[in-house]
Amino acid sequence: MFHKSYSEDITLGTWLKRLLALIIIAAIFIFGYSLGAAKVTSGSLVDSTAQADMSTFWQVWNLAKANYVDQPVDQQKLMDGAMQGMVWALGDPYSSYFTAAEAQEFNSTLSGTFSGIGAEIGERTAGITVVAPLPNSPAAAAGVQTGDIIAAIDGTTTAGMSADGAVHLIRGDAGTTVVLSIIRGTTEPLEISIVRADIKIESVTWDIRDDGIAVVTISIFNDDTVPLFAAAVDAITKAKAKGIVVDLRGDPGGLLTAAIDVASYWAGDKTVVIEKFRDHENPYRGSTAALLANLPTVVLVNGGSASASEILAGALQDYGLGVIMGETTFGKGSVQEYYDLPSGGATKITIARWLTPNGRTIHEVGITPDIIVNETLEQIHAGATPQMDAAISHLAQK
Repeated sequence: MFHKSYSEDITLGTWLKRLLALIIIAAIFIFGYSLGAAKVTSGSLVDSTAQADMSTFWQVWNLAKANYVDQPVDQQKLMDGAMQGMVWALGDPYSSYFTAAEAQEFNSTLSGTFSGIGAEIGERTAGITVVAPLPNSPAAAAGVQTGDIIAAIDGTTTAGMSADGAVHLIRGDAGTTVVLSIIRGTTEPLEISIVRADIKIESVTWDIRDDGIAVVTISIFNDDTVPLFAAAVDAITKAKAKGIVVDLRGDPGGLLTAAIDVASYWAGDKTVVIEKFRDHENPYRGSTAALLANLPTVVLVNGGSASASEILAGALQDYGLGVIMGETTFGKGSVQEYYDLPSGGATKITIARWLTPNGRTIHEVGITPDIIVNETLEQIHAGATPQMDAAISHLAQK
């Protein structure tokens, strides 16, 4: 869950990177100690209590630069690798360092347009996991599914790779091909070839059925989500819809602000989500009039619903403003802050976990639906829609 973003990066994956990672951490700390209370871009202070021998860092730096077999050594790559390794050493899959090129690529997601396969991925114990393929994306068309484990990308193993590093390898110019080795259940790995394309994400679509029930699908929470959702609400209000289905299935999340603004259409100025920091909590309240508070609502979720989707579902569930239906969500309940760096690069750091208004934690737990409705791959392939059918049936009885 980002204050300002979605996700991209690169992983060097060498012993040198990891060694430099540990050394650079020490280097940063002693640098701050020697200068005394030096401020970083976020405004926090470098920990002046940590000390290290800077000479060790420079010794390894010079050894690598002078003796590595392939010359000349790219010093910028060494520094980028050290910085990335420093963030990697936090042990958090959602914290990352970006080079300047990767930061530009990362930010392209927020505009809703980028080149790639159109799938959100994350880290799980089993490995790099597909959270959800985006609707009408090359990934979805090729048969990539929520829960797939990506074992290799173009023959490069993902073992020990970060999610951001995997995304960087998967993305590329439109028209080029990437081959994913997919593990699904207990079967042998599947080799899936996907032709990359320019991905334009239409984050909100809606329809008002003949029976007066509105169906609003939110595929991702990005820069255009709030204005598109506002347009949907306007149409739904004018049509005097008798109920609304909010389909968050396969929505991997996105912007915190977008989730809060959408949730406030039901919750008004009530607390939508609570950020739990190291030593304090920060509640976020809605700012939009509760135009949908009295409209019967069903929220559809599944294992591909993550982050911002879980904020919205959790808030409506806590306040009894909607019935959550489907399958337990992904469980991505941490908050990343995105920091632009003077070099043109950037870093995102996990700064908090989030809680629902009632104080429930979601990270690695997920939102459990009020009504469990499973939907199998066989049903999907056969064109059956048991979850949507159940949602419509529930609202029809109101």
